[in-house]
Amino acid sequence: MKYLVYILKRLVSLIPVLLGISFIVFFLIRLIPGDPAATLLGSHATPAAINELRTQLGLTEPVWKQYLTFLGHLLQGNLGYSYVYNSPTVDLIKVSLPVTIWLLVAGTVFTLLIAVPLAVLAAARRNGIADNIIRAVPVVGLGLPAFWLGIMLILVFGLKLGWFPVAGYGVSIADHLRGIVLPGITIALTLAPILIRSLRASMIDVLSSDYIVTARAKGISTSRVVLGHALRNAAVSSVTVLGVNIAYLTGSTLVVERVFSLPGIGQQMINSILGRDFPTVQGITLTFAIMVVVVNLLTDVTHAALDPRVKLT
Repeated sequence: MKYLVYILKRLVSLIPVLLGISFIVFFLIRLIPGDPAATLLGSHATPAAINELRTQLGLTEPVWKQYLTFLGHLLQGNLGYSYVYNSPTVDLIKVSLPVTIWLLVAGTVFTLLIAVPLAVLAAARRNGIADNIIRAVPVVGLGLPAFWLGIMLILVFGLKLGWFPVAGYGVSIADHLRGIVLPGITIALTLAPILIRSLRASMIDVLSSDYIVTARAKGISTSRVVLGHALRNAAVSSVTVLGVNIAYLTGSTLVVERVFSLPGIGQQMINSILGRDFPTVQGITLTFAIMVVVVNLLTDVTHAALDPRVKLT
């Protein structure tokens, strides 16, 4: 019951945050140079046609009134209409959003598969050869840009070995799973170094605590002490680190989607910017912002569930 009340309070506290996001997104889009009506009609449009389209789009209304209209449509789930794609923006997002979500899920799974074993090994063999090698990995990994890693993976595992497709998402579930592997690993290779450093430091701190010393004195095996006691407690602080970086990667997935030609909202965002499709850019930007807010909320709730010291107020 306490967790339910905590979640409800967090949801209520997000209302002013979402209002602020909608305000910022609305006005930032209007700072982009150029007239949307003139862009849509092309360079040969007459002034009369441009003015007529501006009236249809509501661009002749005062800005504050345009914002209230936008907010009212937003509350109804209407993110505008794409005149470039001749489709409601919501429909475009519905098609591309699942791809981005699966990309984030795959990146998170691969990150855990890479980071957790290496961090545990480094902490258990502190100052040993394995620890020194693993500590060097984050330093190298943090200096490699995601687009370069993606290209290298394409060259090795896509073109040279032919294990995975080099671009696209496919049409079947099997194609989706194969197509998401290399993009997911690309995200994991940029995120895992951060998690390795955080989890290793947390585990070293936990392994030096009194109850771990007591457990070892009782004759409990090292593997049980490390995996059953130290990892479980050290993971609490690393959950926050993972959640914050996933939220950060939510907005930067467009680079990975561009490299692998994935039809996600990041790719859709780039195409909409190049086509001056302002309603779609506005809707996708708002979607990205909401995804970041949701990830942060899930991180806080997970941290509260794992750590009994967190006050559920």
